Amino acid sequence: MTSLSKVPKGPRIGLRHVQSLLLFLGLTVMHIARLNVSVAIVAMTNAASTNPNFPEYNWTERHKSYILSSFYWGYILTLCPGSFLCRRFGPKIVLFIASCGTAVFSLITPWSISWGGWQVFCAIRILQGLFQGVIFPCVNEHLAMWSPPEERNRLGAFSYTGTDCGTVLAMFISGMIAKGAMGWPGISYVSGALCGAWCILWLIFGANNAPESRFISEAECKYIESSLQHNEDFHDRIIPIPWRAICCSVPFMALLVARCSETWGLSTLQAEIPSYMNGVLNMDIQSNAVFSSLPFLAMWLLSYVYLIVADVLLKRKWLSLTAVRKLFNTLSFWIPAAALIVIGFLGEDHSNVAIALMTVSVGVNSGATIGSSLNTIDLSPNHAGILIGLSNTVANVIPILTPLIAGVIVVDKHDRGQWQIVFGIAAVIFFVGNCVFLIWGTAQAQPWDADDYLTPKDAETCSEKRAPAQAIAPPIDPVLEQQISWPERYTAKAMD
Repeated sequence: MTSLSKVPKGPRIGLRHVQSLLLFLGLTVMHIARLNVSVAIVAMTNAASTNPNFPEYNWTERHKSYILSSFYWGYILTLCPGSFLCRRFGPKIVLFIASCGTAVFSLITPWSISWGGWQVFCAIRILQGLFQGVIFPCVNEHLAMWSPPEERNRLGAFSYTGTDCGTVLAMFISGMIAKGAMGWPGISYVSGALCGAWCILWLIFGANNAPESRFISEAECKYIESSLQHNEDFHDRIIPIPWRAICCSVPFMALLVARCSETWGLSTLQAEIPSYMNGVLNMDIQSNAVFSSLPFLAMWLLSYVYLIVADVLLKRKWLSLTAVRKLFNTLSFWIPAAALIVIGFLGEDHSNVAIALMTVSVGVNSGATIGSSLNTIDLSPNHAGILIGLSNTVANVIPILTPLIAGVIVVDKHDRGQWQIVFGIAAVIFFVGNCVFLIWGTAQAQPWDADDYLTPKDAETCSEKRAPAQAIAPPIDPVLEQQISWPERYTAKAMD
């Protein structure tokens, strides 16, 4: 047990940081392709505010809500299958295929719309969702294989900030592209090209795990594998999944509620901010894109503030990891909830205040990455991909519902009262979801994370049948068991 705590230190900057950077860039380009539709759809239905040399479509608010939600119709179908594909083939090839598919369908979007209208646009968004559904299971699995426990919070949080960066760029550059010479079709062309470029980088430098990489040093490989306490044959076998234990886990259920709450609030902001600014605040497409990107720029920048503060709190042991998760989750849920209530009462005369509050609301929400998004790796590093697949499958039903519900509520986009209802619902869900996480959430690794969790009982039964007279080893002293970490405790039991 003493040797388990003496992990050799690897290089300060190594290939594990390159992997984190690649994940950051991958999430960035794929979120650009995912989220640029909220700005593009405004340009496509109001050509006079962008480049009038390109077609304009007379789509109703209901048609727009179908287009905005259709991505997630396909997205939720491949979240759980994506977890199994990742375990079977590894994150590298699965992420590569996902990005390639996203790139191809982005490139053919303008031609497809001119041929089939909003119905074909919905079909393309569904197909893109099918490809992107595998992303987060692969990202979590990849982080679990490459991140030493003491660096997991840092590397994981940095990788996830790619979602914020992609959101900012999707909002910001989409408006400029639509206003420029390429018009709204250029939004799809640029998105596809960026995804294709990332595929090349990932194919060269990406690797499923440290031993598989051709660029990693021996010292860093040893550091990563020893810190993760992997056996020599760990990467050559598939760990059984404890489905019953996962589904009955109270901490995982609390995480699931928190993820659903966050997705509701954030998807409301992501999908509806451009329409709200255009309808209530009367902003043109270029100003709309710039100001729509400000909240997500704040989100991206504040995520690094959260990251630094979390590192300080954990290194100096001022707070436990569980306390850090709950503190940051509270800030990222309850402050936006209060801001959304106020935003609903502001109109064109208070547009600057509305923009400031939206910026604060979305920016502060970046703490949810450190608060609850990374909690799946805490609960079970060995099943991180499965947990994110399950939680995202349930949570991403929400982005299907929010645009549809907003489309039913907001019949007249200029009516501020209708927007108050949309923002009020999101605020209540934010508040309740965090309450559940505060009560039942934890960052402690669960017993069912053990790679042989499903075998000890069978092994004991078999042993008793073969040798009933064999003495059973005594349990570990309860006092000692409380003083050592869970992996050490389990190893000690296994040794006995």
